Amino acid sequence: MSRILAVVFTAIAVPAAAADIHVMISGGFSAAFDELVPAYENASGNHVVTARGPSMGETPQAIPNRLARGEAADLVIMVDAGLDNLVAKHLALDGSRVDLANADIYLAVRAGSPRPDISNVDAFTRTLKAAKSIAYSDSASGVYLERTLFPKLDPDGSIRAKSRMIPAEPVGRVVARGEADIGFQQRSELQPVDGITIVGPIPPEVQKSTTFVAGIASNAKEPDAARDLVRFLGSRAAQPAIIKSGMEPVSATMTKAPAASEMIRPPAGAEMTKEPTPASR
Repeated sequence: MSRILAVVFTAIAVPAAAADIHVMISGGFSAAFDELVPAYENASGNHVVTARGPSMGETPQAIPNRLARGEAADLVIMVDAGLDNLVAKHLALDGSRVDLANADIYLAVRAGSPRPDISNVDAFTRTLKAAKSIAYSDSASGVYLERTLFPKLDPDGSIRAKSRMIPAEPVGRVVARGEADIGFQQRSELQPVDGITIVGPIPPEVQKSTTFVAGIASNAKEPDAARDLVRFLGSRAAQPAIIKSGMEPVSATMTKAPAASEMIRPPAGAEMTKEPTPASR
């Protein structure tokens, strides 16, 4: 990865006036983002200032609540439904969305615990019923589990009675502390946590993939620099880091073409010089 980025960025010219790009990001894309940002900063001369929080929810750290308080932001990276809500509230620019990566919901247990069977829907349901406690996130995956999947699998309410939403903390940490038998979150958020075993994705018949997207904040002071960063995060050069983090890259395409006055050049050289090797796909 480091050699690829070195080749990719050799042609980038440092701008005459570097920009501070204020980014608000939720947990799902954070691992890939943290790996990619230093290379972008070194090559572009821009500086990325990062604030972290969930894509939704009631906690003060949640991105919508940060923006509503007037915190500085040029760019938000979050789940697609969260960005749609920001656009509806005029906190993010309509038409600025760029899709970056998809992520499935995974199940984790405390390290050393038996690996439960989740090979099919019936086995998965038995695992849920046998667990003493269940944890899930307060963002898109958790909302799906709480409002859609658990009611479908759990007509008597026994699963929901022992389940709880975890606000503004990686679910894996709760599982690692032994405060929940099993936990659910995107793999990219479980993977960095020590003390857990990632069992695997939930069955495809009940799976819900979440798309993580980028959008320009309505109060952005550096929208052009933010778009440059987004173009790199959506480029081929960023794909190995996204895959390594446990997510699947998607083609970064604007959902609505920006006005001609908003168009800027992408970072020079922000493409891979060759396709990722099969092992990195």
